[in-house]
Amino acid sequence: MITLPRLYAILDASCFPNCEQMLEAAEQWVKAGVTLLQYRNKAADAGVMLAEARGLRERFLGGGAPAPRKQIKLIMNDRADLCLAAQFDGVHVGQDDLSPESARKIVGSERWVGVSTHNAAQVAEADKTTADYVAIGPVFATASKRKPDPVIGLAGVREARELTSKPLVAIGGITRQSCASVIEAGADAVAVISDLVRDPGKSVEEFLSILG
Repeated sequence: MITLPRLYAILDASCFPNCEQMLEAAEQWVKAGVTLLQYRNKAADAGVMLAEARGLRERFLGGGAPAPRKQIKLIMNDRADLCLAAQFDGVHVGQDDLSPESARKIVGSERWVGVSTHNAAQVAEADKTTADYVAIGPVFATASKRKPDPVIGLAGVREARELTSKPLVAIGGITRQSCASVIEAGADAVAVISDLVRDPGKSVEEFLSILG
């Protein structure tokens, strides 16, 4: 079973005016202590996504194969094919994307596969798959999705914890003010988007200080 860091940083391209500012924010995150980072771009085509993903990998892991690896894992959102093309460490799929098993067939056994869930039934189903970890949310109201699923609250995190022995990532509106309560509810890690964007280095440092 894999071990997740407490902070799961999500680099959402929609939060930044251009690719260079996105990469600069990611670099500040990693310098401040982020060790697990998911690249997410819901609007761009595959070519743009691949170029940005390769830019991330080049910045942190080097461009060659095998890469001179640092203590950072890169996860691709949605696209198992681009995970391979960019030489990322894993892929994260949603309920409307490839199934965890289909993603596993593409990326193989060495790379991580994560899956998003939004209710108890989906958590129970995800627990039966070969996914390495399960994400549950939104815990709180979030602006990162146009049509978010219903908020589950801390009670939803506790219920998810009872339904799976896999590492559990909580996501959705989590801030420095609320992250400790989410961990106390049973999550192994908190996935954060918006609250890492402003003053990236300082925000990571504060999250890590709170999460311990």
